[in-house]
Amino acid sequence: MPVQPVVIGVDSSTQSAKAAFIDAATGRTLAVGRAPHHVGGEGGARESDPEVWWHALREAVAAGLKESGLHPSAVIGIAVAGQQHGLIVLDRAGLPVRPALLWNDTRSAPQAAALTEALGGPEAWTARTGSVPVASMTAAKWQWLRENEPRAASAAAAVRLPHDFLTERLAGTAATDPGDASGTCWYSTATGAYDPELLRLIGLDADLLPPVAATGAARIGSLTATAADDLGLPVGIAVAAGTGDNMAAAVGLGFGGAGLLDHPALSLGTSGTVFAASRTRPASAALAGFAAADGTYLPLACTLNCTLAVDKIAALLGLGRDAAEAGGEVVLLPYLDGERTPDLPAASGLLTGLRHTTTRQQLLGAAYEGAVVTVLRALDEVLRACGLDPSDEAVAARPLRLVGGGARGRHWVETVRRLSGRPLLIPESTELVALGAAALAASAATGNDPVALAAGWQGDAAVELPPVERDLETWERISGVLERAAAPTLLS
Repeated sequence: MPVQPVVIGVDSSTQSAKAAFIDAATGRTLAVGRAPHHVGGEGGARESDPEVWWHALREAVAAGLKESGLHPSAVIGIAVAGQQHGLIVLDRAGLPVRPALLWNDTRSAPQAAALTEALGGPEAWTARTGSVPVASMTAAKWQWLRENEPRAASAAAAVRLPHDFLTERLAGTAATDPGDASGTCWYSTATGAYDPELLRLIGLDADLLPPVAATGAARIGSLTATAADDLGLPVGIAVAAGTGDNMAAAVGLGFGGAGLLDHPALSLGTSGTVFAASRTRPASAALAGFAAADGTYLPLACTLNCTLAVDKIAALLGLGRDAAEAGGEVVLLPYLDGERTPDLPAASGLLTGLRHTTTRQQLLGAAYEGAVVTVLRALDEVLRACGLDPSDEAVAARPLRLVGGGARGRHWVETVRRLSGRPLLIPESTELVALGAAALAASAATGNDPVALAAGWQGDAAVELPPVERDLETWERISGVLERAAAPTLLS
């Protein structure tokens, strides 16, 4: 009896590694292995040892093989989707010189501001890269390293993003893809290549960077004997270029040239992200104008404070996540780690409108509302980048796909529904990043379009929620506080 081919999609996120074993023909999830990561750092620092990511990937693959009961010979391909923007500096032996600087490390905010000015302002950057440097972007982190740890920067024999690092371990070949590369601010979405002027600006040698594959689905090599031995998989299976986690989630949703274009998604996780695949190249200072994994574009806005920030407020109040009630007059902006959208890297949380009658449950509800209004305001910018008017009734009637861990939380869903006034679609799959990575792996192994594959795998498997009347009173109250707070130093 022939063995049904299987692909592995790896989601290497900030907190953990997940390896999804997917039936390449049907998209059925056979198993998901998991292993934790460790994040260290105090204040604005957020760092991880990249070697921990490789060990976690090995553990996740081993756990998935055990759970599925599959013989390793069934596996035909593997791809990694990784947390974006992280900076890994390797020595001549391919080993990390220091821990990776993660996307949510905000120490590089001064360098981001200086880089923005050095090129001539936000418009100059968006014209080239589609994005403006903020603390999250890799170029700002490299500049921080040069200024604060020059010995580590000068020891660099290679510079990689998180998914690049793991993909190179799999295939023995250095490679990245346009999607993840577009989050560095040294890759131009206008030319589809590294930008020589930007590399000179930050003092980075192009020879330190990996070649850029045509797409995240491109086969960049085969699983090496060493990696195969580490993972318990067959030597020579297809290794895709892979991509960033947001790009993989878009593929997993069926967003792209062979699927849905200009349809919005909102991801509620450690960060809150909103994105849509589009043929329009985005160039707005208000968002990240990324490339997508399939050759289209992925205008995206990201907030730093989402589910973890609200969980922290719940813990401080001694409440469970779903004990929240509508916030009433209270406004709580849970900017506990600074904020990326709006760009307030030195921000802290803000509470206003407190009354004698305010309850703990309302305070928690206000934290949800502050996080949701922040990310929904960013959604309007994403729609504009797609050439759409957010106030147009036809645009507002398009379902908002709600994904991420928060999409499984009752109060998160209720708050998004109430403050957006949009119909919601909640896909059944809870591992869209890994599913998208699996589609890239299947494409590398078979040559089929990854977005079309993922769209076929997903089908109509989603919970549909009709729109409810929008809570404009709460929206306007929180928006007013946001606009006042973003201008002066109130949040600093």
